[in-house]
Amino acid sequence: MSSSPRLTRRQFAQKALASAAVISMPAFLRGQNLNSKLNIAVIGSGGRGGSNLKGVGAENIVALCDVNAKNLDTAAAAFPKARKHVDFRKVFDHANEFDAVVVSTCEHTHAMATMLALRHKKHVYCEKPLTHNVFEARLVRETAAKAGVVTQMGIQIHATENYRRVVELIQGGAIGPVTEAHVWVSRAWGLQSKAESDAAKDRVYVTERPGEMPVPAGLNWDLWVGPAPMRPYNDVYFPGPKWYRWWDFGNGTMSDLGSHWNDLPFWALKLQSPLTVEAFGPKPHPEIAPASMRAVYEFGPRGDMPAVKVTWNQGNEKPEIWKQGGIPQWNDGVVFIGKKGILLSDYNKHVLLPEKNFADYTRPAPTIPKTASHHAEWLGAIRGQNKALADFNYSGWLTESNHLGNVAFRVGKKLEWDPVTMRAKNAPAADQFLKREYRKGWVL
Repeated sequence: MSSSPRLTRRQFAQKALASAAVISMPAFLRGQNLNSKLNIAVIGSGGRGGSNLKGVGAENIVALCDVNAKNLDTAAAAFPKARKHVDFRKVFDHANEFDAVVVSTCEHTHAMATMLALRHKKHVYCEKPLTHNVFEARLVRETAAKAGVVTQMGIQIHATENYRRVVELIQGGAIGPVTEAHVWVSRAWGLQSKAESDAAKDRVYVTERPGEMPVPAGLNWDLWVGPAPMRPYNDVYFPGPKWYRWWDFGNGTMSDLGSHWNDLPFWALKLQSPLTVEAFGPKPHPEIAPASMRAVYEFGPRGDMPAVKVTWNQGNEKPEIWKQGGIPQWNDGVVFIGKKGILLSDYNKHVLLPEKNFADYTRPAPTIPKTASHHAEWLGAIRGQNKALADFNYSGWLTESNHLGNVAFRVGKKLEWDPVTMRAKNAPAADQFLKREYRKGWVL
């Protein structure tokens, strides 16, 4: 699977730690005024792309790209001096015009655009999930380390005060050693029942690949499909995030919200690669990700932290402690269970439980710096003013782990994962889901 030479486990661990420690001033900033604006190319300008464009809009936007003319024209109206493109590969024909790239395409083309940026030594902000599969995540992470540029995956909650304070509490021992954590999200983007689809209102009930519909005016469907297998256009894929449920284009709720919610235990517990992954849910569908499922990860000890089991729940699945009323039944959340207590969190708030046991608890002084926004942190890191805390070295591991939950689900077997060979040694059937073949004309 891996394009790298085979490493021993010790060499693998040393290499991972070394890449995490690499900190250098961006090459293009040496000798330049750190207050000068950056020249940025924006790939994908609708939806999340539009939000990301606003996040970096105070810089010089010199190139805009989108396969949808409506999105491209809207963005160009705000930045009329920017060069316009439909095919992101053409953006790099003018690579000397920009310093950094923001990638906000759909999931199945993230790695394609990101690798082009890295190979041109451009700083990169890529929306979550970083890649479409495990192999791409490893390749992007290793390439970014060699490129020596500033990177950031678009997990905006990573920049919030709530997440940062939770990480400090867990790593500061507020609830003692943590041996289990549970994540649950109520969203169910996947193969839904008719009742689930009707209840969601904004989802389309579908159980198999639909027929052809006319391509909307201004949409380049061939470029939208990109490296994935070609199929006729249908509005169950576009517009909007409906494509997330289809394996060829996304990975359902896991790769989408897993990037946000698994981020908290991954960060707080200093996780990287799981030892085993096992998933539970309905019979896997060949085309569509599940609406509800559960994945159980086992991680070994990390420094002074003990082995830990992390369970992901989506859709109708909920942790036992939630179902039994052992914690407040928030719609979405993360619960850490330690030897001295429990910490419950969502995006915006957290609580130490039982509350009476922590009435006199003195919180540790903040050590993780505040930031104005996730985009500001990336821009500041390019200027050498701070670090980008969701860089590809961190988010690459998070993305690999999330994808492995779906791989375990699709294989229907507990995976014994070897991060060195990038294989589940007990489940060769998993190989087919770790990487993909690209459509003719597309090369990673």
